[in-house]
Amino acid sequence: MEVIFEIISIKQEIKQSDLRGAFEATTKPAILADIAKHYIQNEDREVFLLLIFNTKMRLIAIHRCSIGTINAAMVTPREVFKTAILNNAYCIAVAHNHPSSDPTESKEDIEVTKKLLKAGDILGISLIDHIIVAAHTDEYVSFKEKGII
Repeated sequence: MEVIFEIISIKQEIKQSDLRGAFEATTKPAILADIAKHYIQNEDREVFLLLIFNTKMRLIAIHRCSIGTINAAMVTPREVFKTAILNNAYCIAVAHNHPSSDPTESKEDIEVTKKLLKAGDILGISLIDHIIVAAHTDEYVSFKEKGII
């Protein structure tokens, strides 16, 4: 007889955030950028961050999906939406950093965003923005503000 594994529960690590007041009106690109800057702005390699919202548009979870190299982070819809589903996400925003200090989006950044938009449509979890923050500067790019999303 073969061994069959049954998943009884999946446990996540819960950690208190040190961002006070950042969890209220969080869908504005400038506020999303501030949150991303707080967590990943000055990392020495690209980090892809997932921001998860409930039906009241309140930020309920933040997850580091991928830690990459100095100029790339491997991101798949599977990894992004796995965490979103586990947190009962209504919608998500994603963010990543550019250690080069230039927040300009790349062709690959746009391609990943399009894949996430398609996957989100299928799953019923909207992607509301993709933010790129630049190291050592206040500059950021919002795909929503640029009309990409």
